[in-house]
Amino acid sequence: MASSSLQTSFLTKPSKTSLLPNLTTLSHFSPLSSFSLLHKKHSPIKTLKKLCSSPIKASTTTPNETSKTKKNDQRVQRVHSIEEFDKALQAAQNKLVVVEFATSDSDQSSQIYPFMVELSRACNDVEFILVMGDESESTKALCKREKIEQVPHFTFYKAMQKIHEEEAIGPDQLVGDVLYYGDSHSAVVQLHSREDVESLINEHRGDGKLIVLDVGLKHCGPCVKVYPTVIKLSRQMETVVFARMNGDENESCMDFLRAMKVVEVPTFVFIRDGKICGRYVGSGKGELIGEILRYQGVRVTY
Repeated sequence: MASSSLQTSFLTKPSKTSLLPNLTTLSHFSPLSSFSLLHKKHSPIKTLKKLCSSPIKASTTTPNETSKTKKNDQRVQRVHSIEEFDKALQAAQNKLVVVEFATSDSDQSSQIYPFMVELSRACNDVEFILVMGDESESTKALCKREKIEQVPHFTFYKAMQKIHEEEAIGPDQLVGDVLYYGDSHSAVVQLHSREDVESLINEHRGDGKLIVLDVGLKHCGPCVKVYPTVIKLSRQMETVVFARMNGDENESCMDFLRAMKVVEVPTFVFIRDGKICGRYVGSGKGELIGEILRYQGVRVTY
């Protein structure tokens, strides 16, 4: 069976790649604490701790809105109340929803909003929402319910469930997060169970193609960091099959990680003709590319 050969080859073939420091260890994994892995140092962000008691600063425009921005931001939905917010999440169904909570006097909100507009135009499978926290009592109530204390604050939802959140991030991190949590259109095969892995292996058994299986966790900073590289490679390397599994998506995925003795993420497992030929552990972009080329038979020197 594919599962037995997969497990046997994995357990008997030790990793030849040194571990990099940019890793998340599964034994210490906590979805809440791992949010800190994604945060970068930026200039001070606007606090909302006094939002509910401060005078309302009416705002009828998006951050630093211009006529050009207004024309291009039609895919960013503006909501003004809890009712509108819940309705928008429900309408999105299983699509990724990215919500920016901002205020009219936040410089960082003004700076990052144009990048969200550009993302909205490029990612048709993702819904984008803007909430101006100081617009009215209704938006203040929404921020209070969602426990927003600082802006800009980005929250990611799927099926009306919060799956991720960020504060004080830059454009690169925002792009990476959207790709990681909303990717459904690239050449990367999304795997949701051990059976999915076995099916993919059987599909390419005997065709000589290298399968690169990216194993990560939902809230793993290094996993998010390296994923845009995985997407780019999936579009450029026609003879390589790229796939991804989040180990904490369900019990079947976690069982697979335990069976394969994956203890740190991201881990990239290299499979050809039904057998695992190696692995790379880490988030180094150059090292990952080098390892893929090496298992493709290209001589690589570091």
